[in-house]
Amino acid sequence: MHEILHPKGWKATPGYSNGIAASGRMVFTGGMIGWNDQQEFETDDFAGQVEMALKGIVGVLAEAGATPEHLVRLTWYVTDKHEYLASLKEIGRVYKAVIGRTYPAMALVQVVALVEDRAKVEIEATAVVPDAA
Repeated sequence: MHEILHPKGWKATPGYSNGIAASGRMVFTGGMIGWNDQQEFETDDFAGQVEMALKGIVGVLAEAGATPEHLVRLTWYVTDKHEYLASLKEIGRVYKAVIGRTYPAMALVQVVALVEDRAKVEIEATAVVPDAA
């Protein structure tokens, strides 16, 4: 599938990988925000918006014949890193419920704003589906 890259002697990472090596068909998502498939926000709760964004990623992956286990990278854009940090426990719960125990390479960036005023988080994903054997 793919290889987790973790240099010897480095401290273990909580909930993400430092790097991933993979080969196969690459799948890229656009930035998914915390609204439903009708582009309507159901919540202003940070973890609730994370859940909706992750569900959007899973939906796009499915269109490509991919699943969360094929994820190799997630880039998170948040409007408030303090709200993100205060929500980590709940984010971890929704992440495991939607994505499972797959921990791709991740980056998180705080931004001034997102295009949709109610959006608190936007997540881009990259997946690699292995070539058929």
